[in-house]
Amino acid sequence: MDSWVAPKFPLLPLSETWNEVRDTSTLQPAHELRDEALLTRIAKGDQEALGSLFQRYARVVRSIATRILRDSAEAEDLAQDLFLFIQRKCAVFDSSKSSAGSWIIHMAYQRAIERRRYLTTRHFYSCAEIQSTACHVVGNPTAESDYSAEAVFGRNGLNKVLESLSEDQRETLRLHFFDGCSLLEISEKMGKVK
Repeated sequence: MDSWVAPKFPLLPLSETWNEVRDTSTLQPAHELRDEALLTRIAKGDQEALGSLFQRYARVVRSIATRILRDSAEAEDLAQDLFLFIQRKCAVFDSSKSSAGSWIIHMAYQRAIERRRYLTTRHFYSCAEIQSTACHVVGNPTAESDYSAEAVFGRNGLNKVLESLSEDQRETLRLHFFDGCSLLEISEKMGKVK
């Protein structure tokens, strides 16, 4: 009677085998991957993944920065700084809270507004206004209030955003931004305190 003998394969720990099978992102070129997979590869030190993410989002990040900062050189610097920040901090990204794209856009807005405030306190815009008047350059830098919701979204964009909110959300925004209420005061006024 012939007995069947199982072939001998090298034994690998299950966890290593599973990770190799599951992580197919290392097999695909970076430009074909989703944003979340690119962030994972960037966290592992993949420069090609960072380049792909930069190609996808650099234009929109520069656009946001230009609208808020009103200076193309500052906007370009902010875009470069943002992607260096992403390279350092991509490990903190949590895909259960937002998509990678919205995380990047949110950081672009946040960092541009912080930069605008910083430049304003350093009188960057008043110096630029003096220089542009002296050089007869068309267009003056805008005031601090130009990164308001209307300036960022435009009149129609702001209306679309507000229409997409529930009545409670609109009331919360009104109480916070127009009446100056804290979040605790808002929750008390709206009866949401537990």
